[in-house]
Amino acid sequence: MEQCVDISIVVPLYNEEENVDLLYDEIKSVTREMPQQAEIVFVDDGSRDATMARLEAIQQQDQAVRVVSLRRNFGQTAAMSAGFDHAAGDVIITMDGDLQNDPHDIPKMLAKLDEGYDVVTGWRFNRQDSLLSRKLPSRMANRLISWVTGVSLHDYGCTLKAFRREVIENINLYGEMHRFIPAIASGMGISFTEMKVNHRARRFGSSKYGISRTIRVLLDLMTVKFLLSYATRPLHVFGTLGIAASFVGFLLALVLMVQRQFFGVALADRPLLLLAVLLIFLGIQFITIGLLAELVVRTYHESQKKPIYFVRKVLASPAVTPANQPSGESRVL
Repeated sequence: MEQCVDISIVVPLYNEEENVDLLYDEIKSVTREMPQQAEIVFVDDGSRDATMARLEAIQQQDQAVRVVSLRRNFGQTAAMSAGFDHAAGDVIITMDGDLQNDPHDIPKMLAKLDEGYDVVTGWRFNRQDSLLSRKLPSRMANRLISWVTGVSLHDYGCTLKAFRREVIENINLYGEMHRFIPAIASGMGISFTEMKVNHRARRFGSSKYGISRTIRVLLDLMTVKFLLSYATRPLHVFGTLGIAASFVGFLLALVLMVQRQFFGVALADRPLLLLAVLLIFLGIQFITIGLLAELVVRTYHESQKKPIYFVRKVLASPAVTPANQPSGESRVL
């Protein structure tokens, strides 16, 4: 009979053969002292070294370990999503597989969740990375993300986080969006907090992160901002841009018409004429895109039965049930 699992610890790995055994021993030393039943979900993201072989050996001797092997390297976001899909716990902990996250912070995060939070995210207060290549760009990115999303966190890049299952179940991850989970989840009205965690220098292997990820993070940030603000009303953003462009275009055209009719100014060599026409057509296109996006959004929500709201809880007499409530379906956050 399968045991009930309270906590799932999801660990994505890519070419971490030297860290796997040490990481497993550390996590087990922590979970043995915890009253909750815990499982470890290792996700091998297409490693090319002996990472998978070592995971297989660990799993054979510990039934509380689950190993998910991906066919190729899909990236950390996809690996985390695979881990979420195979995790059985009511609480899901995510952490890196490079030994830089400290498993001893897990009980502290669980204690924070018990205070009533839905998400607890780690803050690498004393980060053990190089200043110019890692810490400085990270600080700038964290401030930008906090400003754009309106969700203020010191450290979006820290993988060590704790989630209640109902938060993860309502989030689909793409691109590099694993770092934006708190911001995305904030659209549901969840409660979250940040906690200082221990961060350690990498002992083995090399970092899989580089400055090249900055562009991808910026693009994903634009996607997150759009999803948070306009996912259910895209015409508001495209329509606003369209009306603004058309208004400026018509205003320029009006000025040029007045100059031509009353002052005899020639228009053939006026760049403003081309700009006015361009803005008018651009405005019409933006509005058209907004209308098409509205159709796509409505089709998406209706076909996938995606909710446009999330319920925390309902207080009602057991004898009174709304006539339009779907039987057996409940989305509670």
